[in-house]
Amino acid sequence: MSHDGVGSRAVLRATAFLTAGALAVPLLAGCSSDEKVAHPLAGPDIAHVTRAKVAEGGTVKWAVDALPETLNAYQADADAVTTRVAQATLPSMFQLDANGRPAVNPAYLESAKVIETEPRQVVLYKLNQQAVWSDGREIGAADFVAQWRALSGKDSAYWTARNAGYDRISKIERGASDLQVRVTFDRPYADWKSLFSPLYPKDVMGAPDAFNDGARRKLKTSAGPFRVDKVDTAGKDVVLTRNPRWWGQPAKLDQIVLHTVPRDKRATALADGKVDVADVDAATAGRISGAAGGAGTGSPLAGGGKTSVKKLRSWALAHGLEAEKVGHAGRKKLREAITRYLEEQDGLRSYEVRKSLEPAYTQLALNGAGGVLADERVRRAVARALDRKELAKLVLTPLGLPAEPVGSHLALEGQPAYADNSDALGGQDTKEAQALLSDAGWVPGGPVKAQKKAEKAAGPESSSKDDDDRSEGGKDGEYIVGEDDTNTDGKNGHGDGSGRRLAQDGKQYTGQGGAPGAYAPKGTAAPAGAVNGPLAKDGQALNLRFVLPTGAGSETLNTVAGRISAMLEKVGIRTTLIKVPDESYFKDHIAAGDFDLALYSWPASAFPATDARPIFAKPAPAADGSVNVEQNYTRVGTDQVDQLFDQAASTLDEDESRDLIRKADTRIWAAAGSIPLYQRPQLVGVRKTLVNTGAFGFQAPVYEDMGFLKKGAKVSPSPTGN
Repeated sequence: MSHDGVGSRAVLRATAFLTAGALAVPLLAGCSSDEKVAHPLAGPDIAHVTRAKVAEGGTVKWAVDALPETLNAYQADADAVTTRVAQATLPSMFQLDANGRPAVNPAYLESAKVIETEPRQVVLYKLNQQAVWSDGREIGAADFVAQWRALSGKDSAYWTARNAGYDRISKIERGASDLQVRVTFDRPYADWKSLFSPLYPKDVMGAPDAFNDGARRKLKTSAGPFRVDKVDTAGKDVVLTRNPRWWGQPAKLDQIVLHTVPRDKRATALADGKVDVADVDAATAGRISGAAGGAGTGSPLAGGGKTSVKKLRSWALAHGLEAEKVGHAGRKKLREAITRYLEEQDGLRSYEVRKSLEPAYTQLALNGAGGVLADERVRRAVARALDRKELAKLVLTPLGLPAEPVGSHLALEGQPAYADNSDALGGQDTKEAQALLSDAGWVPGGPVKAQKKAEKAAGPESSSKDDDDRSEGGKDGEYIVGEDDTNTDGKNGHGDGSGRRLAQDGKQYTGQGGAPGAYAPKGTAAPAGAVNGPLAKDGQALNLRFVLPTGAGSETLNTVAGRISAMLEKVGIRTTLIKVPDESYFKDHIAAGDFDLALYSWPASAFPATDARPIFAKPAPAADGSVNVEQNYTRVGTDQVDQLFDQAASTLDEDESRDLIRKADTRIWAAAGSIPLYQRPQLVGVRKTLVNTGAFGFQAPVYEDMGFLKKGAKVSPSPTGN
């Protein structure tokens, strides 16, 4: 799964996205039950209109990253597209509202509640009497039973991703009628609302072969406003068509086509009309907004005549055309590129940007498995060096979104469990960070042992010739904060004679000359108050490997990483920025533990006691002698955090369970294994005539209401102000 992607709770259980020696801290009291209801920092922005204003029919083409490997959301290779298909085609007993809280889905449930707690917890589901599968069979207890047996973990023939919650069920039986389902738990389970969402039919869940292979490329039976018509591997499409057996409000659209478009090709796909809606990055969002404002006029092609290559190149670079191609193109190629750009800008006038904040946060992960960051004092020093408010502003303020740092690992603003527990670690404090490093034995100007050959760190393979020719620096026109700008041979930095500085060469530098740090424009002064000379201990310079992706859409992460590195440099911590391909970033580096620092995102959950536990669980020895880290890629965990999660999951009192979650978060902050930075921006390019879709934030999409605006109808201004 992409480092930069996030998905629903079901996907979170399957695999991780683009995300603790114990420290004694006092328990923080939770908020009282009469506290004010909080709201998200940014709500949905979806061009909402009533169904009466939506035209009948039509096809929406929706850009996705890739075809899903499976349509079974409970398999390990499920992804965000798997979730989107499930949302449109399958039952969910509960779905998230705009505040990220689970709410009964009336399309499938009349009610669901705990009716007994002693001697065991019993939940009674009363199903909507109209709810049927697309083959005409009533949704009922048989489907609940099949899903429980498949996901309980008792039968290893089922290739399930996780079994949390289902493993606590002791029996499922029919209630007083066929429309009632009684679920009995052998242990109390606070997150029971997380179960059976999505619910698959018994023909998918009823046998291992059907579960493992039957729903990977086909979903013959559905029960939503849409059904899966086909997965077109040649056209790279998932085609959803209106479900004729749907009992709710009929879908306005005839089809939704989930069409594969790489992130860096989405501006072109939108401009050419190949898609109607697409998640986009900040640069593409800027192009869409600029097109609406007439950006692109005054181009060097206006009025004809011969324009200098220098002027063409300058205009092209200023408007974000591909720098590598532009830098070496002649006049003809430049004119062609600019002409194409202007044509695309004209096409983008048919779109607008809908924006909110994703139900996900980006965090700085610190690998505490070994090395320098195994020392909690060093991890805390890294955290205390960061100005999280500045980092949030860096990403969100230019987009016009609320720029507040995230204060919890386990919930986001607006969710019941949210509380800013960052005081358990403390805010930005340079002196305190330096004191922590000093206490850990890292002192400025200490002796550093010279090494005959630089150690190989995480990063792409390089030949021995490249190893000899490359150097410690950054790109042409850049320098490394904290290093001298000249060397003894008069060349800039430690370059190879070409003026280039390459910090992405996969080496770890430990010599006296200093290690690569953050990129900054040439001529920028080192941070005020920066430690003089590298910190050292036992002959080793304090240098952390900061592993980053290089693919399309990684620009923001790289910008944030540069700013973080400059902050760390100020307290004497140097970093080597190591760029790796997207396809290997998570598997070969994050999951494998081959990093010191990294940036990636975790989706928020309405059920943190269940879903967040594997992310922060203390690594444990496995039977084969390896260490089972689950999804805790920082390898930092404590017994106390595990116990608090277990208690929260077993407490049926919602206020008490929420307070236990907040206490767990306090201890996660104190351990300093991961530092939440900011809630991710959600930017969606949407055709102006397309309504009831866009940036949903927490809210589950209502697929049957999506469609094109009727002629003459108007969209009311967004209540969120976005």
